[in-house]
Amino acid sequence: MRILHLISQRPDSTGSGIYIQQLIEKSAMAGHSNRLVCGVAKGDIPHLAMINSAYISCVEFGQRQLPANIVGMSDEMPYPSIRFRDLDHTDIATYEFEFARALVAVIRKFRPHIIHSHHLWLLSSLASRLYPQIPMVTTCHGSDIRQFRTCSHLRARVLSGCRNIPAILALSEPQKSEIQSLYHVAPEKITVIGGGYSSELFFQKKKPSPSPVRLIYAGKLSYAKGVPYLLKALTTLEDMDFHLDLVGSGTGPEYEECMLLAGKLAGKISLHGSVPQTQLAQLMRENHIMILPSLYEGLPLTVLEAVASGCRVIATDLVGTREIHSYLPEADITLIPLPRGLEVDRIPPAEQPGFIRSLEESIRASLLRVPTKPDLDLAPLTAGINHFNWNSVYRRCEHVYNILLGQT
Repeated sequence: MRILHLISQRPDSTGSGIYIQQLIEKSAMAGHSNRLVCGVAKGDIPHLAMINSAYISCVEFGQRQLPANIVGMSDEMPYPSIRFRDLDHTDIATYEFEFARALVAVIRKFRPHIIHSHHLWLLSSLASRLYPQIPMVTTCHGSDIRQFRTCSHLRARVLSGCRNIPAILALSEPQKSEIQSLYHVAPEKITVIGGGYSSELFFQKKKPSPSPVRLIYAGKLSYAKGVPYLLKALTTLEDMDFHLDLVGSGTGPEYEECMLLAGKLAGKISLHGSVPQTQLAQLMRENHIMILPSLYEGLPLTVLEAVASGCRVIATDLVGTREIHSYLPEADITLIPLPRGLEVDRIPPAEQPGFIRSLEESIRASLLRVPTKPDLDLAPLTAGINHFNWNSVYRRCEHVYNILLGQT
């Protein structure tokens, strides 16, 4: 099978980037041939272990009238980016023209049996309109739904192609319902595939002595991920014996504020920046508690990675974290209610103290539990964890490919 993978941003650094890399790797192991179209900064050709660079076609931002920075599927990306909401009609036309050029060139040469795009957004809609004769699968990651809600001026353009995609892959049952409602897609076109973690990288080993108790956050350093609220909560716990591994990067004023707040935890924090998956996996094995105070997620892969690494988890009560918890009810996962009146990526000022206090109370309780039982028993979680490994996710995805191609 010849599979063309599409993503409009870098195929790394984010959850959707990790997702596409894993699908390419697993499909290659299954004997399929893969090509990739992606968006990058000018001259920044990605080097990925699972696919030859000669098989990657890049739309380079910063040339041919495209903006200097990638247009991110999230408003805050871990690398320089701009927002879809800030593009005018000319910008959108140029954006689609450049991706169309890349698609035409690759498809003419590669002749894919199937197109697998990522995000129910402009690139997927464009591919669907240009090549309705090629079976197409699109994975929804959640950030696309968010853009759909905030960029009303682009909805008609997105719907013109996305509502005709024959197979859509959702991360959870609640997300499937959202897709049905927003994109006017028949439920039989949507399959819940879930997200995955790499069982080869993320696994349990004996935890270090809980003196101090090790905490880890991994992701973008931004308000949308709740990082400033986490750092403020930790400053109220100076009497506790802990050390935070802060993993991730960001840009602009939000990143600068995170760094300012991190400075108040001097001696209790290590700043790692962006790290490869191998290093993140090592850090997960060395930590006792993973914290994800995010205000919005699709299906947060870091929660899966943390549980598989033997970590306790403290996370906001989002659709995705609730979905994981339903498969792993025996896991030590604490869900924190989202504050009322939540805006796109901000908590209203009046609600911030309560949210910070909820974080502080949950972290304090977990810090007190770790010394009595630093190592968790994952045996009861085996079946649930296996549901989410990439091999299982890929098998569910390949089944959809085969249905589209009439091979089942």
